[in-house]
Amino acid sequence: MDYKLPNRVQNSNKSTYGKVLNIAGSDYMPGAAYLSSVSALKIGCGYCFLATSDEARRAVAAQTQNIVFVPHSQLNANISSADVVEIGCGIGTDKTAMNLLSAVVDNAYSDTTLIIDADGLNVLAENSMDVQYDFQNKNFKKLAFTPHPKEAARLLNSSLEDVLSDVKAAAKNITEKYNCITVLKTHSTYVYAPDGREYTNSTGNNAMAKAGSGDVLTGMIAGLAAQGMNLFESCCLGVYLHGLCGDLAKEKLTEYSVMAEDLISFIPNAVKYHLKMD
Repeated sequence: MDYKLPNRVQNSNKSTYGKVLNIAGSDYMPGAAYLSSVSALKIGCGYCFLATSDEARRAVAAQTQNIVFVPHSQLNANISSADVVEIGCGIGTDKTAMNLLSAVVDNAYSDTTLIIDADGLNVLAENSMDVQYDFQNKNFKKLAFTPHPKEAARLLNSSLEDVLSDVKAAAKNITEKYNCITVLKTHSTYVYAPDGREYTNSTGNNAMAKAGSGDVLTGMIAGLAAQGMNLFESCCLGVYLHGLCGDLAKEKLTEYSVMAEDLISFIPNAVKYHLKMD
């Protein structure tokens, strides 16, 4: 891995390392909100604001005191003030989710760093004509999609088999269609940027095939980008470190027993390893 972690300076404060606004979770998926928020903090961002449902807020607050909560009624102002906006992990695909995505499109600046994952991509795919029109008008300059193969198929209106038969082509097609960096998650995740830069990941293992692993990755990418890293480099390094967390967790816990939250616990170990390699 050629990309280095963001610099840490002695004379600094939480604002130095960026604000992530995470729009994630719902009544029945509070874990997605927790995982995608705590992972952003664990990789080094200054603070994470979480916009989620009331039920999810209570569930997340019971697990950590490190997150600032934002009611949906105050979402617009926080979108415009965030360094990075991540949306999609566990938000569902109902009218509320559609309104959340529309609020991001309407209120984020064109140069806001925006990362869309999971249900955010599903909402986009289901409402592609309307939302795609808004995306084209907004012309986001720092936009990343992080689909798994099924989500990629929905974005392309193609079959899962087509995506799996040529992962690189699928990622490139998503990038071309949406003018975004595409992080297509497989056993060897592939990252492709609009300018043609690409990266194929070599870390990770089957222990990571658990619900919530992708939420952790989204948070890690957001946390790196909030610290000032170029978005493509954040995606590549995030994917690499995420897989490394899985490799370290597998050695400790076996490939059967690694949970998504375990990946967060191994972020410090992965960071130490990468710093030593630098």
